[in-house]
Amino acid sequence: MNKPVLALTRKQAVKLLPKRPHDSHKGQFGNVVIIGGASGTVGAALMAGRAALKLGAGSIHVGLLAENAPVVDLHQPELMLHAAATALRLPNVTVMALGCGLGREPVAQKMLYDALQFDIPLVLDADALNILAKRPDLRSRLIGRKNATVMTPHPGEAARLLGSRVEDIQADRMGAVRELAAKFASSVVLKGAESLCVTHDGKIYLNQTGNPGMSSAGMGDVLTGMIAAFIGQGMPADDALLFAVHLHGAAGDAMAEQSATIGMSASEVTDWARWLLNQWIKSPQSE
Repeated sequence: MNKPVLALTRKQAVKLLPKRPHDSHKGQFGNVVIIGGASGTVGAALMAGRAALKLGAGSIHVGLLAENAPVVDLHQPELMLHAAATALRLPNVTVMALGCGLGREPVAQKMLYDALQFDIPLVLDADALNILAKRPDLRSRLIGRKNATVMTPHPGEAARLLGSRVEDIQADRMGAVRELAAKFASSVVLKGAESLCVTHDGKIYLNQTGNPGMSSAGMGDVLTGMIAAFIGQGMPADDALLFAVHLHGAAGDAMAEQSATIGMSASEVTDWARWLLNQWIKSPQSE
């Protein structure tokens, strides 16, 4: 039986990130597509896109479902905003993330159905997972995929996916994350205090970064964008998952050390994660 181990130390984490050549350009660091942002939840997809940008992805397209969706992110104009159906048809996509504010309406279900056909890495979060729980017929398409899939459920989403209760998930988090990975043929992070990650080969990792201040809206959207960013930059999906989960929590810890535990926002964690990543690259030998 696999035993949980500490996911990554700081030194181990930095080793996973591909080095950038001196003559690099944005095309080498991924063409990331984020699909989500139904009416009332546009911010979720924008936060994921901003996280992907600030954690190093080359180009980021955000496909929004809302009818009155913005055409530009005034706070982050580097993001390219599209109607969701347009974003789904973009060429040369490196990685696609779905679920941040996606909703569960038929149009959202069609987005997930279509995305499952693509031979690219997928990151599935939030409503993409809720749709999977609602549409078991999509599971066969998911497990038949040749490329990597990363799932990022919190305990409530895990319970829906497994037809269980949140209390049961929390009582046996190890068993739940194993079952999710096996049932959906995916790499999985079961989020929460001491998040558990399962890689495609069945190894289980215990993450020990993060703190209660991160119990606020948008944290999962930021993590999704970070995972997509690292896959876009050339990291294998498993490495991207472990690195992002560890760095995401460490960024929250860095904020908490500045006496900012209460009122911590997901957008601030994105900025701290970018700062920490660059510090780690400068001093990779430190723990």
